[in-house]
Amino acid sequence: MVTTALIEKGKDGTFGIFTPDINHTIIGEGNTVEEAKADFENSVKEMILSYVENGQEIHEELKDIEFVYKYDIASMFDYYDWINVSRFAKKAGINSSLMRQYKSGQTYISENQIGKIESALHQLGNELTAIKL
Repeated sequence: MVTTALIEKGKDGTFGIFTPDINHTIIGEGNTVEEAKADFENSVKEMILSYVENGQEIHEELKDIEFVYKYDIASMFDYYDWINVSRFAKKAGINSSLMRQYKSGQTYISENQIGKIESALHQLGNELTAIKL
């Protein structure tokens, strides 16, 4: 089963991951996105191992579970910290100071702005995959 794992940056600067689309609560936490992902994946393994060790059947939603990680803007820019926020904002057609506010988690992001950011990210990805060296 493929489900969403949301990555969010907390007000304290740490990162959390949770699963909103399944009945089981699986979380991961860390000072970085990498640490949160490692903790999250460990939580999944421990949960499944607990069922096995206790002789219980693994719930259907946990069998062969796979995750699609989705980021909030702050987490995305932290994880991909090599992206220049101001230059990326220009590419996305968003004011650079507003993009920095999005990155810090201080400002609400409309669906329209999220669409612009996702579109610019996908364009960047396409450009990078087309590079030949």
